[in-house]
Amino acid sequence: MPTPLTDQLDRLASFEPAPYPVVSLYLNARPGATGRDQFQTFVRKEFAARSRTYPANSPERESLDKDLERIARYLETELQPSANGVAIFACSAGELFEALQLTAPVDQHSLYVGDQPHLYPLARIESQYPRYAAVVVDTNSARIIVVAAGEVVREREVKGVKTRRNSQGGWSQARFQRHVENFHLQHAKEVVEALDRIVKHDGIEQIVIAGDEVITPLLRDQMPKQLQERIVEHVRLDSGAPLDDVLEAARKAMKRSDEDSDRGAVDAALNAYRGGGLGVVGPEDTLEALVNGQVEELLISASVRELGSLGSPSMSAAANEAGLPEPVVEATSAGEAAEGDPRVVRRADELISKAKQTAARIRFVEDSTLLAPYGGVAALLRFRV
Repeated sequence: MPTPLTDQLDRLASFEPAPYPVVSLYLNARPGATGRDQFQTFVRKEFAARSRTYPANSPERESLDKDLERIARYLETELQPSANGVAIFACSAGELFEALQLTAPVDQHSLYVGDQPHLYPLARIESQYPRYAAVVVDTNSARIIVVAAGEVVREREVKGVKTRRNSQGGWSQARFQRHVENFHLQHAKEVVEALDRIVKHDGIEQIVIAGDEVITPLLRDQMPKQLQERIVEHVRLDSGAPLDDVLEAARKAMKRSDEDSDRGAVDAALNAYRGGGLGVVGPEDTLEALVNGQVEELLISASVRELGSLGSPSMSAAANEAGLPEPVVEATSAGEAAEGDPRVVRRADELISKAKQTAARIRFVEDSTLLAPYGGVAALLRFRV
C-alpha cells in the first residue's frame, strides 16, 4: 500500500525537465527553543538571493517570484503544528506545486533551484522511515502498530484471556497449567491471524516483535513461513510501554537490520558483476541499466557528500536554451553546502528518478566505504541485455 510520500516521489519522478526554474525546498519544521518556527528567515533570504540571479521582468524571474508567494502563503496558512518537516516542489510556469508535510524529521533547511525536482532527500527519508509493523505482546494482550514515514497509520489490539495463578498442587496444578497453556496458545494464534491480515493488506515487509520469553516462542511456532521471514528482530520491552518507547525501540532495530543487510546487498551486486551476471557497478553503467529497465535494486551511498565522481551530466536542452544556471544547492542559513558538487547532486537525482520510473527498489547504503570504490553506486539487475 503506497504512502503519500511514495505517491509524491512517483509523481515528481515523472516531471520532465523544464525551461523554467523548478524549486525544491526542504524545511526543518520543528520549533526552536522559543517554540516558534525557524525557517521563515531562511526562505525569504534564499529566495531573494536566487531571484537576483535572473534578469528583472524575465519569465524565469516572474515564475520564481510567484513560487515564493505561493510557498510563503502555504507555510503561513496550511502547515500543521504537528509537522516535523516539509518538502515543497514548485514551478508556476510548469504548473507544478506539490507539498508534503512529514512526521519524519528533515535535518536542515535546503533550497535547490534547477530544471527538475531534487528528489534525493525525499527518497532518503522514504528509505529511513519504511513501512513496518511493531508487535508488542504478552500472554493475554497484543498491540499491532503499523508505521509508515515515521507516523503511526494503524493500530490494532488483540485481547486474550487473562489467567490467574493457582495455589493448589498435584493433579489440580497440572490441569490448571495445561488450561493456562491452552489459553496462551489460542492467544498466540489470534495474534498471528490478525498480524497476517494486516501484513497482506498493508504490504508490510518488515516486522519487529517485542514480547516475553513465554509468548515469543509460541508466536514463532504459529507463524507461517512468510511471516517468519519478515521478522527483523525480537526486542525486550514491557507490554505496557508507552508508544514513543515502542517506536524508538523499533526504529533502532530497523536501523541495525538495515546496516546488516546493506553489506549483503552490496556483496551480491559485486559478485554478480564479477561473474558477468546480474550486477553492475559505477554511476554511468548503472544509469544506463536504469534507462533500459534492467535494475531490480539501486544501491547508492546514503549521503550525496560521500558519493564519488559521478561524471558531469549536462543540463537538458530546454534548460540550456532558456539560459538557466547550473543547479545550485544551499543548505543552511549559515551558508554551508549540505550536498556538495551540484553536478553530483544532479546525477544522483537522475539515478533516483529513473529508479522510480522503472519501479526499481532503492537502497541507501549507510557505510560509504562499501560503495566508495565504485563511485557510490551499484545495482542488482532483473535481466541482462
